[in-house]
Amino acid sequence: MTFDENGPKSVLFVCTMNSVRSPMAEVLMKAALQRSGVSDVFVDSAGVETRDIDGFAIAVMAELDLDLERHGAKDLFEAEFDSYDLIITLSTRAHGAIEQQMKTSSFATEHWPVPDPSDQDGKRALRLEAFRAARDDISARIEQRFFAK
Repeated sequence: MTFDENGPKSVLFVCTMNSVRSPMAEVLMKAALQRSGVSDVFVDSAGVETRDIDGFAIAVMAELDLDLERHGAKDLFEAEFDSYDLIITLSTRAHGAIEQQMKTSSFATEHWPVPDPSDQDGKRALRLEAFRAARDDISARIEQRFFAK
């Protein structure tokens, strides 16, 4: 697994609330960079709005020994979205918000539509499975986009 040295030097993951998908993406990307010995890429996450980190997100990331407990949600403007080389949106709402901003700014974007696992109703096991599916989807996309040869 090798990071593309021509890749972006700063990446912002954006979802709706910065409480599930984008924080998971941030931590997964940082872990992948660390495993590759890459230390010069800045990674962050933000939401269109903010909400406290979801306990199910904390749980499924802990399964991989990745910590989300101290994550502090921030919105797009706190993240200074226009200073990133690449912004990756993970929800339709985030994609729309970034498209609006592209009218007055110029930055590279990609849209990775990842279903919101917090929409899953039911028992704890079903909800955890939805969060694992989102985590694994994001992880696979990171590997494919940034580390595949």
